[in-house]
Amino acid sequence: MTITQPNRAPATASPVARAATRTAAPRLLAGAASGRPLDLAGHERVHGPTPLGQAAGVRPERLIELVERSGLTGRGGAGFPTGRKMRSVLTGKRTAVVVANGAEGEPASAKDHVLLGMAPHLVLDGISLAVHAVQADAAYLAVHRSEQRLIEHLERALAERERAGLDPVAIQLIGIPGRYVSSEQSAIVQFINGGSGKPTYAPPRPHERGVAGRPTLVNNVETLAHLALITRHGDAWFRSAGAPAAPGTTLVTLSGAVARPIVYEVELGASIGEIFQRAGGLAERAVAVLAGGYFGTWIPMEEAWYTPLTRADLRAVGGALGAGILIALPERSCALAETARVVQYLAEETAGQCGPCIFGLPALAEEFSALAFHGGRGRAIGRIERLIGLIEGRGACKHPDGATGLVRSAMKTFAQDAYWHEEDRPCEGVRHAPLLPLPDDRERDWEFQ
Repeated sequence: MTITQPNRAPATASPVARAATRTAAPRLLAGAASGRPLDLAGHERVHGPTPLGQAAGVRPERLIELVERSGLTGRGGAGFPTGRKMRSVLTGKRTAVVVANGAEGEPASAKDHVLLGMAPHLVLDGISLAVHAVQADAAYLAVHRSEQRLIEHLERALAERERAGLDPVAIQLIGIPGRYVSSEQSAIVQFINGGSGKPTYAPPRPHERGVAGRPTLVNNVETLAHLALITRHGDAWFRSAGAPAAPGTTLVTLSGAVARPIVYEVELGASIGEIFQRAGGLAERAVAVLAGGYFGTWIPMEEAWYTPLTRADLRAVGGALGAGILIALPERSCALAETARVVQYLAEETAGQCGPCIFGLPALAEEFSALAFHGGRGRAIGRIERLIGLIEGRGACKHPDGATGLVRSAMKTFAQDAYWHEEDRPCEGVRHAPLLPLPDDRERDWEFQ
């Protein structure tokens, strides 16, 4: 496959790319340069005194108005306006609950782990501010229970705050199953309610009736960390970075064919190519970007390079921001083989609640693997297309749709490769070591019947 792409942004970059060259000083990751986590004293030296006491005297509506003016949107995947979600929970008929989602289900993402590891008190400030904003009387912080070191780190941070008398409502740390589907908001709510941690998409949603049947505000930990900074510095400060329609900064996890794969804090609106340059540029020739993680989309590099990192701009090229994952696919790799491995993983990680997951995804994974590794013998592409049609839109949750969306994007972006594989001419890339990360020790917390 021959797609030309720049190894560095040229001087004649588009006006959109040029406009995005501003780089905000670190916000969420301020103080992270030391390489040491911020304890409570260090947190207040970097970010200033906690605003919890001041916020207690502010009416919840005023705090929500501040968040609405800031334009803050969720950083966990869906990108829903944070202020609007808060308002819907506040106006519920029963006392609210706050849940912070720090359970990073995407194997290719590390942003939440880095944020909780380096700046736990920024997240915990945000949780308590959210409690005040929606007038909650209970708060939870969810992480994967297999991450024992992170749990111990957060327990120490919570103990510091308890000694300082910071949080008006005790924040309960909970460990959820280490399954891909268990990180979805309704799965976390179900787990807190005594269930197994499987997602549900039938109404009511958590903001209507969640934990203990009460209105529940579920936000990603990065979203809540932004809330802590907005409360300190104001909505105009937050909007001074990013794009007019997509204000602020965001955390992105870069990997693949980049010189320095790591978590970065970048302004929304910066081009993907510019973000890769922040990571030292491309380490080798790359042909495409996987944007948004394993429910995301493959985008040709020549198109992705100048695309601004906003949900609207990515949507315009058929992509998605998701949880801020950008993976550069090197030319030496086989995109079909990489996708086949991920689809097999997604087929194994289902909740096992419906036919599309129990039967459809395993069949799709088998057909796609046959195309990628063994040649299609003129039949695989048609079978894959038929299976997608049978699976899409019919699941008990969005897991099967996420998997089929990834397959669709691979078949479109790498159509010529798919044709060669179909004709029993698999590329040399299938012999290279796998690129996309997958867990080696996945928990199996329930058996599917």
